[in-house]
Amino acid sequence: MESYLLDWANLLLRWAHVITAIAWIGSSFYFVFLDSSLTPPEDQDLKQQGVSGELWAVHGGGFYHPVKFAGAPPKLPQNLHWFYWESYTTWLTGFSLFTVSYLWNARTYLIDASVRAWHPHAAIAVAIAFLLVFWVAYDQICRRLGQRKNGDALVGVGVAVLVCIASWLACHWFSGRAAFLLIGAMLATTMTANVAHWIIPGQRKMVASIQAGEPVDPIHGWRGKQRSVHNTYFTLPVLFAMLSNHYSFTYSHPQNWLVLILMMFAGAAIRQFFVLRHGFKLGRNKHPWPYAAVGVVAILGLVVWLKPAPQPDPATDSGAIGAVSTGANTTIGYKEMQPVLAQRCYMCHGEAVQMKNVRLDSPQGLASHAQAVYQQVVVTKIMPMSNATHITDAERDLFKRWFEGGASVQ
Repeated sequence: MESYLLDWANLLLRWAHVITAIAWIGSSFYFVFLDSSLTPPEDQDLKQQGVSGELWAVHGGGFYHPVKFAGAPPKLPQNLHWFYWESYTTWLTGFSLFTVSYLWNARTYLIDASVRAWHPHAAIAVAIAFLLVFWVAYDQICRRLGQRKNGDALVGVGVAVLVCIASWLACHWFSGRAAFLLIGAMLATTMTANVAHWIIPGQRKMVASIQAGEPVDPIHGWRGKQRSVHNTYFTLPVLFAMLSNHYSFTYSHPQNWLVLILMMFAGAAIRQFFVLRHGFKLGRNKHPWPYAAVGVVAILGLVVWLKPAPQPDPATDSGAIGAVSTGANTTIGYKEMQPVLAQRCYMCHGEAVQMKNVRLDSPQGLASHAQAVYQQVVVTKIMPMSNATHITDAERDLFKRWFEGGASVQ
């Protein structure tokens, strides 16, 4: 029953998390596009009001005309829309999902004993510390380096080094799948902290100054813009980290930390291309294609690097259970599968325990879940979870041959 309820919690939280993340990222992308696409106003009345840029757009059968004020508008409207609940709700649903999926069953999902044999309480504490320590370190880098000469470049280098250190540590302390997700959660936490501690408080001070008839300190706008720009560069790396748990060839690689760093670098480079291309169309900068090219080359390099090596014939691998007795062209049946299942699968899918209502200790039970077994064991290599039972590549190949040979129950 607990597993069933956790599955429901996982599904509903994941659904809510994706919905709110779409709203947050969508609005973030839109405002970055808007800032990059504004042109000086032509109307004299707009100029007199202090408008520094405008945009004409058509969408959904209607015409829109957003404008941006250089400083404070002449008068605040009665209804002023704030963008922050999208961020807060995304983080709340994401952290809840992380708790249900990884922290609740830390021994299964967070800890890989072959990487580091944590006590669950210690692993959970360190995982949460990643979220907090990274934010504090990142914030200090922005505070101390952001206002110096070439401050943006210094902050960029400092944050990149910090991300690399965190990625290396996570991949050497936790299961690969959890490490990738943890780095994504770490960056996403920083994005929400930027909204909660800098962007929104700064905007509230600006509004308060306008309402009190006082000059608006431009530092609030500058700081909010700085953190907002950082958030947009974090977005694609975060999305990759969140999606990577479906693709085990990334997080199960021996140098998974380097895979993670290179993919996040590629995402940031590609995002830079999209940020600058709007300005290029208006003649403000050179074509940003080199950023996209660098990102694509990094991804293509990873595709080549992660290409699986040719697998030896299981029939000649004496380390695989059942391999010697079955030739490469022999139909694999339950008789050949049973020793592997008993050693690698029964502890979670046998008579005593049936995780997710899956039982594999009978020919009919295995056959009824043939597609799922093939997907989890052969294609994604997610099972056994964190390879807790040390299944070999040759044994995975036995599953592959069994399924592709018709999933025989004999």
